Amino acid sequence: MEFSVQLSAYYPDKDYGGDRLYADMLEQAALCDACGYDAVSITEHHLLNILLMPAPLQFAVKIASLTKRVKIMTSVVVLPIHDMRILAGEIVVADIFTDGRLLLGVGRGAFGFEMDRLGVPLSESRARFDELLDVLTALLREEEVAWDGDHYQFSPLTIMPRPIRPGGPPVMMAVMNPDGIYHCTRRGFHIQTTPLAGNHQLLLDQVAAFTRAKAEMGEAGRELTLSLSRVAFAVASAADANRAITSADDYYARFDNVFTGPGIVDAGMIRPLPRSQTRAELADSLLVATPDELIDKLKPYEEAGIDRVILNMNFGAGQAATLESIRLFAEEVMPHFSGRKSAVDAGK
Repeated sequence: MEFSVQLSAYYPDKDYGGDRLYADMLEQAALCDACGYDAVSITEHHLLNILLMPAPLQFAVKIASLTKRVKIMTSVVVLPIHDMRILAGEIVVADIFTDGRLLLGVGRGAFGFEMDRLGVPLSESRARFDELLDVLTALLREEEVAWDGDHYQFSPLTIMPRPIRPGGPPVMMAVMNPDGIYHCTRRGFHIQTTPLAGNHQLLLDQVAAFTRAKAEMGEAGRELTLSLSRVAFAVASAADANRAITSADDYYARFDNVFTGPGIVDAGMIRPLPRSQTRAELADSLLVATPDELIDKLKPYEEAGIDRVILNMNFGAGQAATLESIRLFAEEVMPHFSGRKSAVDAGK
């Protein structure tokens, strides 16, 4: 089982500055590369002060310029807000400039506030996404593509330059529903998913759907992977864990507002709202623990057949603590699952 760190930006104070925010993320990416993580991942979000990265492919190129081997994964590019004829060319260029390290995660959007203001309400995004994915796939795989659909109509055209890899970079679908996971896997896509707040039965159902689809595909599905996203943080003590949970509780007071709540946003800043989940329930649902505890918590994922865990460590704990979490996880947790020494230890 491999591990990725999600470089998801959290921006509770505008005075901190976008330049410092993204410099922190780049420092994390360079450390992940040095420590032997399999990948780093980038969200795409606009107009909000959490998870904000309005230019994920551009950021992927910057990360590649500062790293040597780590894969760079989008988690995710939101297809309904893009023109596929433009996006396809941008993907090809990003794949070239990242030296073929790009993994293209795609999705339909998650926050109603964001999608409404970008002209694609969530109620319309599913149908639009399905067609856009077909258009994007065709443009990356074929030449002289013409289209006559519900959302796109265009005469024959060819995306230039052509992809350096046949069909472009590997495509990963962001999907939670087990039935959706099954059908997306059967179409030949890698899968990114999450059991939300640690719902273990949902996790088992998600894995079972992926495994069943791969088995039915035989050799054609052998290389497909299942990545699982979880909020996680490696700490040295119970006091450190307590501080991290406090930061996470503050973060989720904003996240819940735009994910399942009313979407109250003031000049780009999501208003924190009272939460129904208790602090104890939040602590139980997150992977915030010492290395030994994390090993125990992650073993069921390995046993279930998860290929990669995407660790979201950016929820307001601060840059120094986040860098220490990345190091600690690499040194004391990763070797138990990757079957090799950490890059940190190997370099000593």
